Amino acid sequence: MRSFEALAREYIDKTAGFVVQCMIEKNLRISLAESCTGGMISQIITSVPGASGIFECGVVSYSERIKEELLGVPKSIIEKYGVVSSETAISMAENVMRISGSDISAGVTGIAGPGGDGINPAGTVYIAVIYKDKRYAANLALNRFGELTRQEIRLGTACAVLKKAEEFINRH
Repeated sequence: MRSFEALAREYIDKTAGFVVQCMIEKNLRISLAESCTGGMISQIITSVPGASGIFECGVVSYSERIKEELLGVPKSIIEKYGVVSSETAISMAENVMRISGSDISAGVTGIAGPGGDGINPAGTVYIAVIYKDKRYAANLALNRFGELTRQEIRLGTACAVLKKAEEFINRH
């Protein structure tokens, strides 16, 4: 039986290739604001030939300070909902879209592990994807699949973001 990581990588590579091709055909651009994935989604997209025609920017905003100062996530959102929240992920996506002028954006924040942050267990990951007037935000709650490694959480998050981007691009 193939490992989760091997299956995820195969899915990610196919989905990223499809997303990049569709974006090229539709003349769309993408930007990302990543925290717990550490730039993994940006790396996956930019590894696809032709990605330079659709990729605007990727911001790795690991710290709360960078989320606030660079991405413009309001301190009030972080204080009220926390850094690991759908509200923070949405603000990250909105602001990276505003900064870059892209057509589609995603924000990712969460706990990749090991261990949690005292409030959220490892695997608590919020994603937000924005495309035109469509907005999607979700807690992936990857811990529901059992104890996953840090890499498995990051790969699962990348899969979810790419899948939602693919759905938005294909429907509109």
